[in-house]
Amino acid sequence: MTQTPEKEHRIRVGITHGDVNSISYEIIIKTLQDPRLLENYTILVYGSSKAASYHRKTLNINDFNFNLVKKADLAHARRPNIINILEDEVKIDLGQSTSIGGELAYLSLEMATDDLIKNEIDVLVTGPINKKNIQSPSFNFPGHTEYLAQKFNTRDYLMLMVSNSVRIGVITGHIPLNKVAESLTEDLVMQKIMIMNRSLLRDFNIMKPRIAVLAINPHAGDDGLIGNEDDTVLKPAIEKAYQQGIMVFGTYPADGFFGSDTFRQFDGILAIYHDQGMVPFKLLSFDDGVNFTAGLPYVRTAPAHGTAFELAGKNIANPEAFRNAVYLACEIFNNRMEHDQLHANPLHPAPEEPEIP
Repeated sequence: MTQTPEKEHRIRVGITHGDVNSISYEIIIKTLQDPRLLENYTILVYGSSKAASYHRKTLNINDFNFNLVKKADLAHARRPNIINILEDEVKIDLGQSTSIGGELAYLSLEMATDDLIKNEIDVLVTGPINKKNIQSPSFNFPGHTEYLAQKFNTRDYLMLMVSNSVRIGVITGHIPLNKVAESLTEDLVMQKIMIMNRSLLRDFNIMKPRIAVLAINPHAGDDGLIGNEDDTVLKPAIEKAYQQGIMVFGTYPADGFFGSDTFRQFDGILAIYHDQGMVPFKLLSFDDGVNFTAGLPYVRTAPAHGTAFELAGKNIANPEAFRNAVYLACEIFNNRMEHDQLHANPLHPAPEEPEIP
């Protein structure tokens, strides 16, 4: 782990409890039963001790308890901690989408992100939310990614799905499919290429990252026969980025790109729209994939799955993706520290990069 000038820094991991009616508490508790996490990191869940107790009893987990604290700076270094986002009783309806579930998910997210900004925690791992029941005047976003971008006043961000086998970013994100083509511009594609390149360098410690951009149209448009966006929008952005020193290639028709294992030749892949990236990612990494928001000033990860209401309370949810999200958040935090310390040295200046459009 990275050493500070005085002592080893113990990474403080903040976890939001997500939707209380989902599998979130199950995967959190199962993850925190792994003693290796507590040996290396300080863990703080922003949630409800009463909700946690309900889930623990429902799941018949008798060898686990949270350490209740009132403030983040009181967290015990080697015990799983929880801070109450409210003191009231929590109504839990396992497997149901309720307004209370959405409200509590938002309260957890607000408290955790505020502590992240105040440097009370180092990284944020978010439990799964229901994107519909969390909607309110305070949360009017398609998901965590857009909320965090506004919270941290960040324009240049990228939803990046990560596993041991692949990293896939999505250019247009959470928008309807019929809006994708009209939303696609050369500047937007260039922006996402730049963000991915910077993230691969700084967050993943890849010296000369290779990036692939998928085609928007079948067969990359077949020379305009099936649409011209590949030739008029995507390829000009790719060529401009390549001329500025970024190793980016494309466009690649997604079917052959993944079917032929060509994807294994690249460090990062940019999909044009949500399902174009999510379908192959979840086929490859359904049980262990992580959602990372690249471009933010703070590290945020999440398991690459949803609330799984149908599994809630049955003690069969797989915690691997959530566990990986915790480990990846800490790995990226360390990589950023090492990168920034290295390039703060005049003998190792950071390479000049073009401005993101």
